[in-house]
Amino acid sequence: QVRLVESGGGSVQAGGSLRLSCAASGVTYSRNCMGWFRQAPGKEREGVAVISAGGGRTYYADSVKGRFTISQDNAENTVYLQMNSLKAEDTAMYYCAAAGAARGSWYCGLHYGMDYWGKGTLVTISS
Repeated sequence: QVRLVESGGGSVQAGGSLRLSCAASGVTYSRNCMGWFRQAPGKEREGVAVISAGGGRTYYADSVKGRFTISQDNAENTVYLQMNSLKAEDTAMYYCAAAGAARGSWYCGLHYGMDYWGKGTLVTISS
């Protein structure tokens, strides 16, 4: 059974940094694409950053390129999202997600459907 638990959200001023963590169980990073998605009030959920099975590929939304970094620690079974130079428009609920291993190691992208989701962690940026 896959379980994803996010943490690290909070309230910071614009220009600040946060690091989100996703503690994962039931996934194998060599087989599962992992990612971070967000949903702002009144907006659709969007892909922020994903990392392919094995960590060889990463993809970022244009709006966060150069500011956010996704990484994974296999020993800790944790996926991170380092967020720097935060802007008010980054305010959203951030969700960790994973694709099922049966989809194959090639399956990974910001617009690809994910099979497992955490409950989210709230990020609020004040300007």
